[in-house]
Amino acid sequence: MKKSMLALLFAIGAAGTGTLAACGDANDGPVEEAGEEVDEAAEEMEEEVE
Repeated sequence: MKKSMLALLFAIGAAGTGTLAACGDANDGPVEEAGEEVDEAAEEMEEEVE
């Protein structure tokens, strides 16, 4: 269960990172900032599992 949740978070983070990279960082809105926080949380969770 934990690995499937981690995989899901990682996939969402990867998709979000690609989308944000295309937009740039100059005009980050609250939704973009929240997406970045989710990405960071997924990366931290992945590091803890390893």
